[in-house]
Amino acid sequence: MILEQFGWNEFFAGQLTTGIPGRVAAANHGRFLVWTETGEIEAGVTGSLRQTSALWPAVGDWVVLREDALVIVKVLERRTKLSRKQPERLVREQVLAANIDVLFIVSGLDRDYNERRIERFLVMAHESGARPVVLLNKTDLADELGLDIADVVAKTELLAPGVQVIPLCALSDHGLDALPTMIAPGETAAMIGSSGVGKSTMLNRLVGDQRQRTNAVRARDSRGRHTTTSRELFRMPGGWLLMDLPGLREVQLWASAEQLQESFDDIQELAQHCRFRDCAHAGEPGCAVAAAGLEPARLANFLKMQQELASLEKKTGPRPARESKAKTKAPVKSGRPAPRPDRIK
Repeated sequence: MILEQFGWNEFFAGQLTTGIPGRVAAANHGRFLVWTETGEIEAGVTGSLRQTSALWPAVGDWVVLREDALVIVKVLERRTKLSRKQPERLVREQVLAANIDVLFIVSGLDRDYNERRIERFLVMAHESGARPVVLLNKTDLADELGLDIADVVAKTELLAPGVQVIPLCALSDHGLDALPTMIAPGETAAMIGSSGVGKSTMLNRLVGDQRQRTNAVRARDSRGRHTTTSRELFRMPGGWLLMDLPGLREVQLWASAEQLQESFDDIQELAQHCRFRDCAHAGEPGCAVAAAGLEPARLANFLKMQQELASLEKKTGPRPARESKAKTKAPVKSGRPAPRPDRIK
C-alpha cells in the first residue's frame, strides 16, 4: 500500500518521528482497522494513550503504531474534523470524521427535505474545515410529489451561497457521475444526513459493489432505519476515499460563533447596518435584519443556533481554534466585526 493514496502528505509526515504511520479506516469498541504500508491491520491502543491523550482515534485519523506491537501510541494532529455535541446530558465533543476534504450533505427530496436541517449541517461543515456540497437525492420522486427540481435547487442555493447543489437519483445513477469530479485522488469525502436519504445506496453505486446494506424508508413519513451503524472508509474507483456516516437523528452543534456567521453571511452583512451594536434582531428599533424581510424561519433558525452556541460556550469556555488552521473570523453578535486581537467517543 502507498500511504499517499490514502491522503498522507507533508502535514502528517512532519509530525512523525518514530513508529509506523497508518490511517484509521474503521473503528469498533476500541479496536481499529488501520491501513499501513504493509497492509490492513487490526490494532488496539496503549494504556497511556487511553489515559492521557486528548485525542482518541476516529475514523479518518492518521495514527502512529508501535513497531513491536499492534497498538496505537499516538494520534497525529488533524487537518479537519467533523464534530457534534455528544447527544447526551454530558457536554462533550463527538468527532464523527477526521481529515476529510469534502462533506456531502445528503437530503432526500421526499419528506426528508428540511431547509433548517441543511442549514445546521452547513454550520458543521464550515466548522470542520471541509468543503460542503449539498446532494438532493431521489429526483425520481419529483413528479409524484409535485416538485419542480429547478425551484428546489434554487431555494437550496439561497441557503448556501457559493456551495454547489447537485440533484441526483442514486437508484438510477443519475447525477452521480458529478461526485468523483469534485475530489482529487488521495482526498477524502464523507456523507452526512438522516437515515433513509440514500447514502449507502450512493456508496454502493459509486464503488460498484454492494458494500453497505440498504433498507427502504417508511411510506408514511419517509423516515429511514439505521442501515449504516458504524463509520468506515472505502477506497473508490479513481483513487479517492469515501466515508459513510450513520444517519443522524439529533444534530447538536459543537462549533464557534464565527462559523455560524459564515453560514449565515447574509444576516451578518445586514447586521452591519443595525442601529445598535448589540442588536439581537428580535424586534429592536432600527434592526436592519428585521427590516430586510428575510424568511422568518431562516432568521429564527439562526437565532436558535446562536443561543445554542452561546449556552455551549458558557459550559465549556470559548471554542478552541479549529485544528484545520482555517482563518479565524471575528465574533459578531450584531454583525459588526469586533477588532481582531494580535471524550471523545
